[in-house]
This record gives sequence, structure tokens and C-alpha cells, in this order.
Amino acid sequence: MRLSLLVALVTVALCRTALAAETVDRTTLNKIADEGLNHSELPQTAEYLMDRIGGRMTNSPQMRAAEKWTQEEFRRWKLQNVRTEAFDFGRGWSIERCEVRMTAPRNLLLRAIPVAWTPPTQGTLTAPIFVAPMKRERDFEKWQGQLKGKIVLVSRPTEGSEIADRVPFRRLSDEDLDKLDVYSQPSYSEIETEKRLKRAAFEHKRDAFLASEGALAWISESYRDGGLLHGEGYSFRVGATPALPGIELAAEDYRKLARLVKAGVTPTLAVTSDVKFHDEDRNAYNVFADIAGRDAKAGYVMAGAHLDSWVASDGAADNGAGSVTVMEAARILAKLGLKPKRTIRFALWSGEEQGLLGSMAFVEKHLAQRAPVTDPERAKLNPYYTFKLRFPITPLPESTALAGYFNIDNGSGKVRGIYTEGNFAVVPIFRDWLEPFASTGVTKVAAQPTGGTDHELMQAVGVPAFQFIQDPLDYGSRIHHTSVDSYDHLKIADLKQAAVILASMLWLSADRDQPLPRMPVQRKPAETNPYSYEDEEE
Repeated sequence: MRLSLLVALVTVALCRTALAAETVDRTTLNKIADEGLNHSELPQTAEYLMDRIGGRMTNSPQMRAAEKWTQEEFRRWKLQNVRTEAFDFGRGWSIERCEVRMTAPRNLLLRAIPVAWTPPTQGTLTAPIFVAPMKRERDFEKWQGQLKGKIVLVSRPTEGSEIADRVPFRRLSDEDLDKLDVYSQPSYSEIETEKRLKRAAFEHKRDAFLASEGALAWISESYRDGGLLHGEGYSFRVGATPALPGIELAAEDYRKLARLVKAGVTPTLAVTSDVKFHDEDRNAYNVFADIAGRDAKAGYVMAGAHLDSWVASDGAADNGAGSVTVMEAARILAKLGLKPKRTIRFALWSGEEQGLLGSMAFVEKHLAQRAPVTDPERAKLNPYYTFKLRFPITPLPESTALAGYFNIDNGSGKVRGIYTEGNFAVVPIFRDWLEPFASTGVTKVAAQPTGGTDHELMQAVGVPAFQFIQDPLDYGSRIHHTSVDSYDHLKIADLKQAAVILASMLWLSADRDQPLPRMPVQRKPAETNPYSYEDEEE
């Protein structure tokens, strides 16, 4: 080969390599890291949100306080266009007091929490218990005529939630991270969809059955051991309030009652559930704030976390952690006075715990509309269950303006990478962006899709929307939604790292010449296995 030809080929190869690599402004990344690690205000932000405001049930007085305070903080940090957007939600609800005491065969205070959006007991309710596990509608027939005047235990008593080989607190190893980078193909089944929708309607039907049988209240078993409580409930819509008070008991206390019944003893309980509904304003509110971009026509990128929580504790890891990380990323970028090409928008969502309702409202107002629900039975369900089943999808004009969304909602563990949600085109881009942070533990770009939090519905309508990989710590084992989800279990050093990574990703995507690659707008999927049969045991 002639030398001149060899030089030409090498030059072309080097040019292609240079074009393929992302341009990363490492000087700005150093400034972000310095502000976020050496001058952080994240601990103070977290303390105020968790200790002073506390658990933030959607439309509760505590959530109203959080909506007001977060806007004040954004304004104090000199962000622009700080505002809220309302969406129709339903009733607010809060707990004043709860006490459940076994009065026979002995006196014993039990660990308990009211189930969200169930009504109060109107004083103390004293009655014998009746164990009547109900999982399907066909279970109702078994208990007809036996529940009048009883406090009904509706869960099948478990054997315990401890698993011998499960570590209660862990960080991800390199091997764990490698396992995440395995793409799972999408799966769709009409049969499974119908089963899921039927299960979604079950609790409403159970409440109606219990009321018709003359039961006084119902009690469920906590799904974790260790005295942990949750209190999750979903009957928040106006006109859908349950007829009966609902209580969740600590698993150990629930099983104690069930054992006594098996031993031939019928315990009597005294139940006080003093809860309050808040109907002054049925709208919930998402909170937004901006850092203005240089080019008004270039669109915007966004970071988000849900501000609402359950109220068994202070909603720290879920998702106060994500909320304060988003707020700290906003503070860092505003403090540095950066002027990116695109606007950077910060979102604190409401109603996530009830079915991603805040981000859903944003999608439907700004990004895309889906075909309406025509089945009257499906229309009664929480809209989360039907949102991704509605086709066709009609993108709105603003859809292409949103050039990228980054969500953080996996507890307070440090960021270890990012899920690209099946967007294969962004994999090499994100690898280049995260490479400078490898020494902090950020090493993995995983192609697989994830769900269950606020990026999900954006990704479903074609927006480049992503979720971070975080160390699990004890999030899944004992913190998520439980009565110990307080500031004490946050890892502040990890959250500072997460805020730096989030701020850096926002800066890089906002100042990139081209918007991030998009996914196609989804069409109704074909059956994954068109030859499957329904499982009659379900």
C-alpha cells in the first residue's frame, strides 16, 4: 500500500472516531462537582423536608406545605418561572391518631396504621375478629352470612418475610451491574392484561361485600416482618371512598391473632382510627422551576422526582431522596450561572404513589394524548392501569421540545449508572458522558427498560426518558413505604454524588448540539405468544 493512501485512510478513521465520540465539557463538570461536594446544601434541604414537613400524602396538609416550601426554595436559588400545574386528583386524607388493642384473651397494644383513604371508626370500635382470607371474588361465597358485627382479617396469614440468603443492606457489585445490562424484550398478552385489570378492581368489590355482610371493619397483614407498617390504599377519588375502616397490622401481631383463632380462642379488639378527609381542593399540584436556555427554539430537558409519599413515616428514601437530589441539582446549576443551549426544567411530581398521576397529567397536557377509555368497567379503574393500553397515541406540538427527561426514584443510594429504557441509540452517548465519573462508582449504562415511576409514561409516548441505577442499600428490604422511612436512613454522601451526576447529565444534554435520539411513538403491540391459553387457576 502506498504511504499516501495509508495516511489518508488513517486520517479518515481518526476523523470518524472523533465524530463518534461525544464532546464533554470537563471544566464545567469540575465546577459542578466542586459546588455539589464541597458546598452542598442538600443535608439542610433534606432535614427540612423530612423532619419539619414529614410524610406527604397527595392533597394532605403536609403535601400542601411541601408544595409551598419547594417553590420558595427554587425562588431563593434564583430559578425562573417557578410555578405549579394543577390536575384533578380527589380527596386529601391524613391520620390524626390510631390505636388497636387486643382486649381478650389478654390486654395487648398492637402495632397498626390506618389504610389510606379508608374512613374513621367514629370513636372506638370494639368487636370480635373473624379470619376470612379473600384474594379473589369467588372467595366471597365462602364467608357469606358469617361476618356481621365482626372485625374481619382479610389476609391469609403468612409464614414470614425473612429470606435466609437475602442481605438486608447491600451495594451493587460489578457482577450485579453486569446483570442489569441484559435487555429484556417487551411482552404483551391480552389474557394477562385482563387478569391485571380484574385484580385492580378487587379491593373495591371486597369492601362492598364486607359492608353488605354487616362487617364493622377489616384488617390486613403487613407484607414485611420486623414490626414494619405501610398503610397503602388507593380509594382517593371522589365518590369512591370505602364504606368500612381499614387497618394494617404488623405481621407478627396479625399472625398472633390468627394463631389464637386456630387454637380455639376468639380475640376481641378495640380499634380507634381517627383519620380526616380534606376536600377543600381536589386538585393536586406538580411543582416546576426553570433555568432558561440561550435558544428559545431548542426546547428543554428536564429532571424529576415525586414529592408525594406515604405517611407511615417521613417519606425520606421514597422519594424525599429523589426530590432533594433534583432540588440540589437545580441549586448547583443556578449557583454556577450556567447558560445552556436548552432550558433546564425541574419537576417535583404529585400523585406518583397513586399511579404516576402527576406525570401522567403532564404527559396528557404537554406531550401526547391517547385514545379514550370506552369500556365502562375499565373507566372505573385508576387511570394508571389503562394508560398504556390506549391506542393510537397522538403527539402534541410540545412533544418534540422535550429533548430528554431524567428521573430519580430508587432511594438514597449513590448513582451507579443509568437505564436507557430500550433506547439503544443513547448508549454510546451516555457512556461518554459518565466515563469521567467512573471513580465515583458510576460505571454502567444498561439498555433494559424499567417501570413503576415517573419516566415510564413519558418513555411510553416516545420521549427520551431515563431512570438512574442506584445502590439498593436497604430500600427494598425495610425502607420502601414503611414506618422507618426517615432521615436517619438516608445516605447523605451518596445523595451528594447523585446530585452531581444529575446536574452533569442535565448540563450535557441541555448544551448538546443535537437533541438526544428519540424512540418511535408506540403502536399497539402484537401478542407476544398468540398461541397461549388462559390459566384457569387465576
